[in-house]
Amino acid sequence: MRVLFFAQLKDATGCDSVELAVAAPLSLEQLWAELLEKFPALAAHRASVRLARNLEYAGPQTLFNHDDEAALIPPVSGG
Repeated sequence: MRVLFFAQLKDATGCDSVELAVAAPLSLEQLWAELLEKFPALAAHRASVRLARNLEYAGPQTLFNHDDEAALIPPVSGG
């Protein structure tokens, strides 16, 4: 699974994407656990970041598979 990081999340992880080996589908919470283990600095952003799977926002029941693209979407402001 490819995971994309944007804006301040790139700074927190030190990269703009990472490949995760996924043997079985992961729930949203399981994916967060994997990411926090690999990138502890993401913990500071956890409450304000949304996850997306294949260009659609993920909900609590979303499952992430090995061939999915996941993205961590930070808060967006504009005017």
